[in-house]
This record gives sequence, C-alpha cells and structure tokens, in this order.
Amino acid sequence: MPKPRVLLLCGGQSQEHDVSLSSARSVMSASGDQFDITPLVISKTGQLLNNNQSQNILQNNNASPALTTNSGLQNIDQQAFDVVFPLLHGPYGEDGSVQGMLKLMGLPFVGSDVLGSAVGMDKLMMKAVFHAHNLPQLEYRAVKRSDWQTTPDAVITELMTLDYPMFVKPANLGSSVGISKATDEPSLRAALTEAAQHDRRIIVEQGLEGARELEIGVLGNDNPQVSPVGEIAFQTDFYDYATKYTEGCAALSIPANIPESIKQQCQTLAKQAFSAIDAAGISRVDFFLSKDNQLYLNEINTMPGFTTTSMYPKLWEAAGLPYDQLIKRLIELALENR
Repeated sequence: MPKPRVLLLCGGQSQEHDVSLSSARSVMSASGDQFDITPLVISKTGQLLNNNQSQNILQNNNASPALTTNSGLQNIDQQAFDVVFPLLHGPYGEDGSVQGMLKLMGLPFVGSDVLGSAVGMDKLMMKAVFHAHNLPQLEYRAVKRSDWQTTPDAVITELMTLDYPMFVKPANLGSSVGISKATDEPSLRAALTEAAQHDRRIIVEQGLEGARELEIGVLGNDNPQVSPVGEIAFQTDFYDYATKYTEGCAALSIPANIPESIKQQCQTLAKQAFSAIDAAGISRVDFFLSKDNQLYLNEINTMPGFTTTSMYPKLWEAAGLPYDQLIKRLIELALENR
C-alpha cells in the first residue's frame, strides 16, 4: 500500500502560532516513513507560505516571514494529498474556518468538522450545548462588548448574581489568552475591559476555590475511546498562558490520584461532551473537581496541543498508545470520515 500523502497545516493567525509550529515539528520528527508529509505554514498575518519557506521555518526554528500577498493557497493541488492534518490552535484554525475550506476543496482532514470545531471554539455556544445535554458545569453569564462599553453598571449588576471569584474570558480564544480572575468589583471591571479587547463576546464564569483540574483525551469518531484521567497542578492563581507554556510551572500527573468513581464519571462525561458538539477524531476534555468531589465540565478542546510533551499525547502514551501510533490512528480516523 502506498504511504498516505499528508498535508500538515500549521502556524496560523492566533496567539498560539508558535505552539502550532512546535506541534508540527513533533509530528514531522515522529512520523518517520509512515507518511509522505508536506508541511504548509500559515503566517501570523494569514498568508500560506510556499514549501521551501515552510520547511525552513520548521527545520530551523525560524520565525514566519512578514508577507503582503498570499503565496500558497492557489498552488495547492487537491489531487496531491490524501488527507490534511490541520494542526492549528485557536481562531482561524480550530474554529471551523479552515475546516470549511478543506471541505470545499474535497480534502479529508484530521479532527472535527465545521460544526464541532465552531461549537468547541466558542465557549458560550459550547456551554449552551452542554446545558442542553444536562452536563454538569459551573454557573456562567454572557456579556457583549457593546453592553460593557455602553452600560457597564447594568452589566456589573447582572454579574452580581455570581459570587467572587469569577473568571472572565473572551468567548473565542484559547490558551488562556485574555483571561482574568476577578475577586472584587474593581478587578471585575478591569477583567471585562481586558477580555473586551480580544472578543466582542465575553463569558464570566463562577470560580471554584481549591478545585483540582483534570483532563482526559478522546480519540475516535462515532464510537470514541477515552484515555486515563490526568491532573494538572500549578502554584499560580489559575492556569494562565505563562503557566501553561513556561517549563516547570505546571506538573502533569497521569493517572490522576482520584477515586475510581470520579475516573469513571470523567470518562462518561468526556464521551457525552464529545458527542454533544459532534466532535470527531481528537479532543481533550477538561474538568474541575471540587473539594467535596463534585465534578464540573469545564471545556472541550477539539485540537489540543500536540507536542510530544503535551497533555493529550501523554494521556494516550499512558494508555499504551505511543506518539507515532497516535498520529497513525488520527490519520486513519480522518480517512474513515471522508
């Protein structure tokens, strides 16, 4: 059988551009001769680079060049690839936009379709879907940037139905970008102003003091498998961008030291969340565990970090599926869904 021809999309316009490049380097290094991989880097300004530029960035750890014209999309030959791995995190990559383009081009791809990607990216829509499926989650409120700018006092009054601490987030960003913890009204106002710089829609979530953060990997299409449960421990107020991507600031524990009943509940809820948004292929589902062992669904991430040291591959490694075989399985799942 000929090797699958894989177009590896990476980079992108989100603040997770460099994380995506790191994930792509890991995939290329681990794939060996399993696949015929062609990398295609999307610059931070949205241009598709040519093959030489893409190879140079990934092989030499170079930054994406600043371009003023699109230099790649029109040259993609749909017949040259069997499958696309859109290894993109955040807006303009994980939100259904690239997935829609690939569908128009008739190319199968790793991960969720347009619907699952879009719902998984938008925290407000995601939580509405979870609520419709009676999945346990903490209280939250939606805020429009326009309302915060025109009637801030009314917004604050509405948010007083929650208790401090609150977590204020842009609805459509990943990697904890733009997220703040509010412990009183001045910090809440500052947090709303910060989040409004990143998105026109804001989510304000009820905080849970002393909660543990659990994560689980989901792998599959209509009948997905779930990994062991992992835990992330850190000393900062919350799992912010610096903590997430600074070596030594967070510790991963796989399997998490939790009761068997909590593990089973995590695995059941992860499958339900995956099905609720119509995810496919790959997802990581995150939970909060309260001091009294109450489990709350936090979010689903339809294209989680994918370096060899990222939580998602580590979860599957603990399940007996090494990184190179995980890549192979994701390619197989993408081709199943064509």
